[in-house]
Amino acid sequence: MEDWLGLAGRTVLVCGLSNRRSVAWAVGSRLEEAGARVLYSVRTAERREELGKLLAGRPCYVCDVAEPEAAVRLAEQIPEAEGELAGLVHSIAFADFGGGVRPFHETEREAFLSSVQVSAFSLVELARALRPRLARDASVVAMGISTTELTAENYGYLAPIKGMLEANARHLAKSFSAFSEVRFNTVNAGPLKTKSSAGIPGYLENYLYAEKLTLRKRAVTTGEVADAAVYLLSPRSSGINGQGLVVNAGMDFNYFDREVVEKSLRGG
Repeated sequence: MEDWLGLAGRTVLVCGLSNRRSVAWAVGSRLEEAGARVLYSVRTAERREELGKLLAGRPCYVCDVAEPEAAVRLAEQIPEAEGELAGLVHSIAFADFGGGVRPFHETEREAFLSSVQVSAFSLVELARALRPRLARDASVVAMGISTTELTAENYGYLAPIKGMLEANARHLAKSFSAFSEVRFNTVNAGPLKTKSSAGIPGYLENYLYAEKLTLRKRAVTTGEVADAAVYLLSPRSSGINGQGLVVNAGMDFNYFDREVVEKSLRGG
């Protein structure tokens, strides 16, 4: 069936592009395959220059959400000729693990609040600044993690902040419902192989462990997460709002997998 997703000719802004392996690029590529026009934002002008060959002339704007009024400036940069935005993707996260992961109770105020601004509150600022540009039935999708209830030590303070991101999406869904049908959802992905995740201490071990917990014994791919995001961006998901769509191949309810249990006991 031609254009089943109903995205052909629609314009979507993808925020947070960092490299070819990023979720943002995977989502943008899938959107283009569906016939959508994709606009990107990156953190710095230097990053945009580095990605010149990858972007190949695609519209790309600079937006460092750590800076005050960055979202407002982004909205001003996008030409009126681009028309309404049918979708917005928030694929932005930051935590400073440069000094290694500390116990949660040793989290420093400045580091925590900085991560809250970039990883969670920026969704609120982008939604507010871009509100006049969003179509009445636009879809906003933010990238979360498969569960914020587990206490993964090596994810440090970013896990509760991702929980805040999910809560922000729900509250934005309610807030925007007063004047539009704009939807807000999150795609909550299991561990992925991305350049950003490689910088998290101990991430590889957790990634391999998570892979063993999936029902299929094969980790979730960035492409699968992108597919879920594209579905939520499409009119085909019009009945889904304020939700977190978990994409982790069943990892979250397979903790007593026989193979994993046996290997754990043998190792002990």
